[in-house]
Amino acid sequence: MNRIMEDLPLHLILEILACGGFRAMDLVSLELTSKTFTSNPGLFPQKFRSLVDFSAFKLCGVHPIYLTLGHDSKNELLNRCNGNWKRVLHFLQAVQQSSAMVHTSSGHIQIQTGRYHTLLSHDVGVYSSGTNTSGVLGHGPETKQCVAFTPIRFPFPSRVIHVSASHNHAAFVTEAGEVYTCGDNTSSSCGHRDTRHVVFGPKLVEELKGIPCKQVATGLSFTLFLSRQGCVFTCGINTHGQLGHGDAVDRPVPEKIESLECVDPIVHIASGPSFALAVAEDGTVYSFGSDTNFCLGHGEQRNELHPRAIQSLKRKGVHVVRVSAGEEHVVALDSNGHVYTWGKGYCGALGHGDEIDKTSPEILTSLQSHLAVQVCAGKRKTFVVMDNGSIYGFGWMSFDSLGFPGRRSAKIMKP
Repeated sequence: MNRIMEDLPLHLILEILACGGFRAMDLVSLELTSKTFTSNPGLFPQKFRSLVDFSAFKLCGVHPIYLTLGHDSKNELLNRCNGNWKRVLHFLQAVQQSSAMVHTSSGHIQIQTGRYHTLLSHDVGVYSSGTNTSGVLGHGPETKQCVAFTPIRFPFPSRVIHVSASHNHAAFVTEAGEVYTCGDNTSSSCGHRDTRHVVFGPKLVEELKGIPCKQVATGLSFTLFLSRQGCVFTCGINTHGQLGHGDAVDRPVPEKIESLECVDPIVHIASGPSFALAVAEDGTVYSFGSDTNFCLGHGEQRNELHPRAIQSLKRKGVHVVRVSAGEEHVVALDSNGHVYTWGKGYCGALGHGDEIDKTSPEILTSLQSHLAVQVCAGKRKTFVVMDNGSIYGFGWMSFDSLGFPGRRSAKIMKP
């Protein structure tokens, strides 16, 4: 590829590099293997180190996450990346992939786990393994268990781009924006009007026809759907207000959260057992539902029937880009690669060196010198992925699930 590009006019090379089809690591490889990309022929400003660096700058400028950042946030991110635009681009691309399918050498892949099952989405199809509780595997009523990943058959050929797995139901978003669900619909969590039966195979959510979606988030007995336009729809059990409609009335089919239409478009959603979070384009985090474990982050223990902005983050000017909801705590990632946690501190799941509950978000000071690109909250444990590929874990060491062999302590209190 290098040899072909080296024979092209420099202005055409720049146009190709900035077309949006390159990953940050692709640009690094080009820069390391050819002098063409490190020369300065006057085609780009002198302040850039190379043609590749200038191309990375141009790609950052049109990236959807970067476009939402304020001037100060953009400057801080560049400083955090030591003025390296390729690293900035790598951060933005990694964050964008963190809640969707990840690009690998063998295709796009996403994996999600429920209580007793796992969903694996790949370019060529969707697979499931585990116990078929309430039809969550999507293989029909005759299947009790799958010990190996088995392809799920959809009513129509569909390329799935996002999956979500909960205790007793699953949801899938296709490239066309259609949503399919399967599992136990007696709680209305699958979004189908007939709540008398278990849905044993992927079934189209009719109520969302004509509303292309890009993400789903499954809670214990409810589901959130995020449309491409930035609207949030919910259905299922609403005992604690986790559907966000201002009441505690259950919804058998997806219904739009009207109050979120008055704010910036929502770009990311997450759900815990009985609470939910929505991240707006301007970096504001809205939470609603049960606040039993302080997971709503408002500094007080009170259920919220409407989505409510977490003011402590807004006051500090924190621009959140992603959140992950565990069973008893929440972890968030901001636009500068900083990590925040709040909720139940049991077993050190919040990473602050103690087991004290945090009623509002607190930054993880021990990770401030690192650039985080992905966060994941589970049951009393948390993982953080850095831009250099290293992974930090903390919290409950049950069944060696943190991945630290030989550690005798049942708790890891800090990352």
